[in-house]
Amino acid sequence: MKRVILHISGNVQQAGYRAKVIAIANVLDIKGNVQNLTDGRVKIVAEGEEADLERFIKGVNIKNTLINVSDIAKEYSNPTGDYERFYKLVGDGETDERLDTAADLLKELIHVSKSGFGELGGKIDHLGNELGGKIDHLGDELGGKIDQSRIEITSEIRTSREDLRSHFDVRISMIEHDLAQIKAKVIV
Repeated sequence: MKRVILHISGNVQQAGYRAKVIAIANVLDIKGNVQNLTDGRVKIVAEGEEADLERFIKGVNIKNTLINVSDIAKEYSNPTGDYERFYKLVGDGETDERLDTAADLLKELIHVSKSGFGELGGKIDHLGNELGGKIDHLGDELGGKIDQSRIEITSEIRTSREDLRSHFDVRISMIEHDLAQIKAKVIV
């Protein structure tokens, strides 16, 4: 059995690194703990069989999209036997990273729903105002065309009535003239 204290540098905080370290430790039956340090590094105290510890050290050298270990400082010593399992130490005001991630995602969702949908509402309001303005303009334009058509139709009707009236006046005059001639012939 051996003990190793590791100081891990790189992008290892707020990236799910400690959860991965715990999973690796449990697979290899390593005992100890992992914690974030205030300087941005992660400290791991691990005890186990020497071969398992070496595999553990290789396993915690993670490089992926979120986690990027840049350096591992090692300090070996004799095991104390103080650990029954491997666990995460949590500092003051610190929560489980999955909870932190969930809280961050919830904050983002709240922000999107407040500002994003608010912006959408503003866009809808703007579109409504713009569309309403266009409808009002179209209504005014259409109303103007209707008024113009009404004036033109009224003028046409008046002109037609005057034409009919003068036509009827001529026809009535002719009928009256013809009647006068018929009367004159009948009375004689």
